[in-house]
Amino acid sequence: MNPTAFIAHCQTLLGTQYVLLEESDQSPYLRDWRNRYQGKALAILLPQNTEQVAEIVKACNQAKISLVPQGGNTSMCGAATPNDSGQQVVLNLKRMQTIRGIDASNQTIVVEAGCILQTVQEAAKVQGFLFPLSLGAQGSCQIGGNLATNAGGTNVLRYGNARELCLGLEVVTAQGEIMQGLRSLRKDNTGFDLRDLYIGSEGCLGIITAAVLKLFPLPTAQWTALVAVPDIPSTIDLLNLFQKRTAALLTGFEMMSRDSLDLTAKHFAQMKNPLSNDPSYTILVELSDHESEEHARNLMESVLESAFETGLASDAVIASNLSQAQSFWTMREHITMAQAQEGANLKHDISLPISSLHAFIEETDGILRQRFSGVRLINFGHLGDGNLHYNVAPPTGENPKEFNRSYEQVIHDVVYTQVEKHHGSISAEHGIGQLKLPDLEAHRGPVAHQLMRSIKQALDPNNILNPGKVLAG
Repeated sequence: MNPTAFIAHCQTLLGTQYVLLEESDQSPYLRDWRNRYQGKALAILLPQNTEQVAEIVKACNQAKISLVPQGGNTSMCGAATPNDSGQQVVLNLKRMQTIRGIDASNQTIVVEAGCILQTVQEAAKVQGFLFPLSLGAQGSCQIGGNLATNAGGTNVLRYGNARELCLGLEVVTAQGEIMQGLRSLRKDNTGFDLRDLYIGSEGCLGIITAAVLKLFPLPTAQWTALVAVPDIPSTIDLLNLFQKRTAALLTGFEMMSRDSLDLTAKHFAQMKNPLSNDPSYTILVELSDHESEEHARNLMESVLESAFETGLASDAVIASNLSQAQSFWTMREHITMAQAQEGANLKHDISLPISSLHAFIEETDGILRQRFSGVRLINFGHLGDGNLHYNVAPPTGENPKEFNRSYEQVIHDVVYTQVEKHHGSISAEHGIGQLKLPDLEAHRGPVAHQLMRSIKQALDPNNILNPGKVLAG
């Protein structure tokens, strides 16, 4: 099957309006969220169901055309962007947005891969449940992409990553077969765990088309606070204090540096930090309670009182209503937007043992500031699970693009060398995509890297699925 016959086949299968060939129609699907990667495509394909996905994959094998699975196109690492050959097709699953069912007794929901994360959250809430995966892009990211990248977000501390929230998958294999694995079982010890193989594989091993997801009882009350702390050791001690005193009620623990919040206030004046004295670090902490609002508030006040007495905290503001709590979270979520407004910067989505966070930040900050006078370090992250967003911006007045072009590799090498020294990971929640492809083998080691290559070869021998992402070639 040649490319012309392939396009004709897809038009017959999907309908002409769902095979996008014009450059103006394709444009939104060809650039990544960060505007770092720009590709070309033979076609953008918009299937409506799993059977159509399977037929497209079969046709790709026959025509020897590779495809790039794509969800909401919010990847931070270029995982859903085609190359510049113009010979790949983009398979966007946004039309596959059916919620197939909610099982209240089993506390599960079955959704198709194209469902927007926020839509799933809202559907669960209507039935009195919580689907806890929460991301800044939840109004546009899709469940299939969340699972393909094993997305994290703000509730990992209590509920885990996307992997922990998924019980079963429906997957189209690289040969165009459909693996029916939509089992809603919490115990299923029957051989190799294929679900976990596909989750986090970034569309390189199979295409996730539907999933069974866990639901949880909707909390009765949530109390949110901002807390001023003097340094990283104090933030860790504060985390330990909350964990000891509140246990599973602690659902969010976010760290924001002074520089990150100053940058946010610069570009979004209404988001000035309400805490006094411009603290070195601000912690956003949230408790979710199933008992009562009074119980949650009393617990929050009690822990903060202990933090003041021991010198871990110097100031705090407890949200008095839902609107104020949301404003705290909005301030946290706008750090990334403020960075984009400021100009291109070098992002590092890393994770570290919590016990190593202070040494990593102190050492890495020192190395970079010594080598690059005036460099700005915009650090924030999900401190409760060790996920640090360690971002480097050029000195004020320097051209961001020129600075990054000159020093990107040097800065990455410094950061990743420090990550290795402190036994961390070069990717906490954003995945590998094409951005971190050159660094993966050194990080994982040759044995693990070869095992991944062997799995890819076994499941996708024709290299049809998302070539050049995660693994080179």
